[in-house]
Amino acid sequence: MSRRLQAVAYGLYHYIAEAWKRPYDGDHGKLMRERLIEWRDEPTIVRVDKPLRLDRARAIGYKAKQGFVVVRVRVRKGGQRKVRPDSGRRPKRMGVEGYTLAKSLQQVAEEKAQRAYPNLVVLGSYYLAEDGQHKWFEVIMVDPNAPTIKSDPQLKWVAISASARGRPFRGLTAAGKKARGLLSSRGLGGTHIQKWKKKARERARKAKHEASRGARLIVPHTKSDNK
Repeated sequence: MSRRLQAVAYGLYHYIAEAWKRPYDGDHGKLMRERLIEWRDEPTIVRVDKPLRLDRARAIGYKAKQGFVVVRVRVRKGGQRKVRPDSGRRPKRMGVEGYTLAKSLQQVAEEKAQRAYPNLVVLGSYYLAEDGQHKWFEVIMVDPNAPTIKSDPQLKWVAISASARGRPFRGLTAAGKKARGLLSSRGLGGTHIQKWKKKARERARKAKHEASRGARLIVPHTKSDNK
């Protein structure tokens, strides 16, 4: 069998993913800067004809047929902006900064899209771009009442399941599950899985320590001791 190296034929999705690994480099970066200039003047929620990142959209479940809706959502970066109280606080409790949401901006974008289109079901979302003040995400949504969705064996759960509505508000999308610690976190702390493993290690160390507590060295008896 010949061991010569053969050229690998990559598909379209491979090259799309490679271009989005460094979206602000080269010709793609120039195109993204032009897009950001246009997106800043647009409304917060904009419905688009087709997804910009086709590989990520297809991974979520997007199909080019009736019943699918793609929405681009803009979210403001940073933590919460609190109104400074005028009375009834100690000086150290008068701060308005440092309040961070327990959910990601991606989940916030999904919630915005769900409020704008309450009759649709959110499948998922992915990152598009960002500048100094905002982040943009694309949200993939489906119409549960569309005949093409009801007849699709992979998507008919959207029309049948009663829990399909309002998925972003209950943390059932991939972004919501990641914030809740239900997905693989690559060893990041703060998730419930990491806490369970930490408690298990602590219990194992405590049990091992208690087993050796009070132990005495047993010296074997000799004939001289019996005499």
